[in-house]
Amino acid sequence: MSLVVLVTVPSGRAHELARTLVHERLAGCVNVLPGVHSVYRWEGEVAEEPETLLLVKTTGERYPDLESRIRGMHPYEVPEIVALPFDRALPEFQSWLREATAERGD
Repeated sequence: MSLVVLVTVPSGRAHELARTLVHERLAGCVNVLPGVHSVYRWEGEVAEEPETLLLVKTTGERYPDLESRIRGMHPYEVPEIVALPFDRALPEFQSWLREATAERGD
């Protein structure tokens, strides 16, 4: 199974998190989409913040480690980490994603 994981982060933290996830083979690719304006309820109040949305491509096998790494690096008490499974994609992309996220002994 392959996943697209949606993660919102403060803009200044997006590139560091994206690079770490790819470097550690937890993600094959991370798209960094700046300019997101989030409106949400937190602790009984409506809040608004500028954020960056990360579209993280990974596999079901790597998801537990990916989630743990995001939680460890993320500045929010409760980060948005939403995994959307997909099973229809270009077969070559699916193969590339499995290879790009394969655990290595190096």
